[in-house]
Amino acid sequence: MRVLAVVPARGGSVGVPLKNLEKVGGVPLVARAVDACLRAELVDDVVVSTDHERIAEVAEGAGARVVRRPAELSGPAASSESAVLHALSEIAGEAPEIVVLVQCTSAFLDPRDLDAAVAKVLDGEADSVFSGTETYEFVWTGAGHGVNHDPAVRPRRQDREPDFRETGAFYVMRTEGLRERGHRFFGRVAVQPVPTRHAVEIDTPEDLEIARALAPFVDEPLPIDVDAVVTDFDGVHTDDRAFVDSDGREMVAVSRSDGMGIALLRRAGVKVLVLSTERNPVVAARAAKLGVPVVQGLGAKDVALREWLAAEGLAPERVAYVGNDVNDLSCMAIVGWPVAVPDAHPRVRAAARVVLSAPGGAGAVRELSDRVLAARPAASLETAPAAAPAPVTAPVTGLGHLGQPRPVRIGRSLVGPGQPVYVIGEIGINHNGDVDIARKLIDVAADAGCQAVKFQKRTPEICVPLEQRDQIRQTPWGEMTYMEYKIRTEFGADEYAHIAKYCDERGIDWFASPWDVPSVDFLEDMDVVAHKVASASVTDHELLRALAATRKPVILSTGMSTIEEIDAAVEILGTERLVMMHATSTYPLPPEEANLRMITTLQQRYGVPVGYSGHERGLQISLAAVTLGAVTVERHITLDRAMWGSDHAASLEPTGLDHLVRDIRIIETALGDGVKRVYPGEEAPRARLRRVTA
Repeated sequence: MRVLAVVPARGGSVGVPLKNLEKVGGVPLVARAVDACLRAELVDDVVVSTDHERIAEVAEGAGARVVRRPAELSGPAASSESAVLHALSEIAGEAPEIVVLVQCTSAFLDPRDLDAAVAKVLDGEADSVFSGTETYEFVWTGAGHGVNHDPAVRPRRQDREPDFRETGAFYVMRTEGLRERGHRFFGRVAVQPVPTRHAVEIDTPEDLEIARALAPFVDEPLPIDVDAVVTDFDGVHTDDRAFVDSDGREMVAVSRSDGMGIALLRRAGVKVLVLSTERNPVVAARAAKLGVPVVQGLGAKDVALREWLAAEGLAPERVAYVGNDVNDLSCMAIVGWPVAVPDAHPRVRAAARVVLSAPGGAGAVRELSDRVLAARPAASLETAPAAAPAPVTAPVTGLGHLGQPRPVRIGRSLVGPGQPVYVIGEIGINHNGDVDIARKLIDVAADAGCQAVKFQKRTPEICVPLEQRDQIRQTPWGEMTYMEYKIRTEFGADEYAHIAKYCDERGIDWFASPWDVPSVDFLEDMDVVAHKVASASVTDHELLRALAATRKPVILSTGMSTIEEIDAAVEILGTERLVMMHATSTYPLPPEEANLRMITTLQQRYGVPVGYSGHERGLQISLAAVTLGAVTVERHITLDRAMWGSDHAASLEPTGLDHLVRDIRIIETALGDGVKRVYPGEEAPRARLRRVTA
């Protein structure tokens, strides 16, 4: 064992009693700390040091070993170092080279940050590393003296080097140094920067409430590994409204995508149940349509839930329950995965382990289904559309496999076979340097039902060739050099901050294609959900290495590239978080150059999800790509194809984009699952027309 994580978690706490058992995101703080350590690739083992029986039980359930801490090391005056040293003395075998002190009171631990800090010590860069978050705050003493600044000199933020505030989340140390010094700071001390949103330390009840409020927005949407899904009806399958006709009959609106989600769950062997206090027959009718059992008209849902779990032989901790109001709290307390819709009652949101992003009646059940299926890759992918056969060259050694690829998480969505097609509206440079046009194009994409919009980001001083810089261009802003034009149309931090905020308001992901390494750094500062590699950049290995280092999902377009060039790019990027896009870089694209069977070739060669980036006129080729298994479709969008600019003519206008997304969703439904059955609509003609002879 080279790296050991020790989590001190005593039972006593002054500010918040039994703080380490308090739940954030539906999970006790001690279990959150253990889970983060277990998901860190460089941590070999996790030990929880505690004096409390319930904490020990939760820690072991989360996968940690437990060291019982003696009373003399469990009081409020005992240091964290004393707990770590005691744990080291109690474990059997050779002492670890490195020990990581992890605090439960930091609810938002990112395993990637732990790995980065451990790597600094393993590589000899430091002897002790602590988690810190950048701050440009001016700090004062109580006596009115500047701590980190001269009060007479107030430099601008951009003119200052950041200070780092210690977050208290984790400390990585050489074991030998800790034993010699008895303290966590010694030798060469380095900081591991962590995002401000991860730097919430829980010491008071107010801190705990802040962490609970942040959890739905900060926690990474991980797969949900359960055997059963139980849902409320009103507010989950519906938007909690009812339509009443003149005869007093009620009707509700439901989402077809929820129906597909339920079908996929059932196909994957996940049990489903609907529980409702509502007596309206519409509940039973919808459950019958979905093919799932329903218990309605209940006074106490928790009693019915316990009876169903016992009858089905299900472990409560392996069950998810989705609710929206206070009468769901008793059921949420029973299961291991309490889930809430985003507009749920505040008490329900606080009790939830997961808060969905899609509202009730608008895809909430489908979103949960996708995350449950993501934990069951074989089951969730078996319903992917069948692709046409295509010639396949031998797979490159070490580049994936010939089976179905795993989905890749991008922002709010899973992208891969068995998931809804991820539709990207490429704004690119069609904003013409105008944020108002960009906003309108974001609206076009969001209104059509796209999951993302994409831009392009360049550093003109790097990307514009020398021989083109002084060429004169006629532009809407007058005559100017090509360099002046490129600078004039390039968005900076202020514009992209506005774009990020607006996309968040519209509930749509955004990212960009960086064309140079400084643009990668720029987009990382903007915290994009993914990066796109333009076809022109497939051979820019310096750029690819910078993108690989971000550990973000990467979407790789393959236009104007040979297989050998794509092989080299995939070697650099890896396949863990890679989505590929078949593309032909002819503008506009003639049908004879589309070669859509490359979608199958790329998937089988590299073992990753494959989509389609189109530059054709019309919709037919993009829709055909979906029938051949494209998991994402990207098309340029514009307000008007007659607008000034190089890409507008090959773009879709708003109506075209509406039709594209509509038809993609119809195709997804029509493809079905490949299992032959007699449908309800066939029963009458079957009875009337079918002859059976011996």
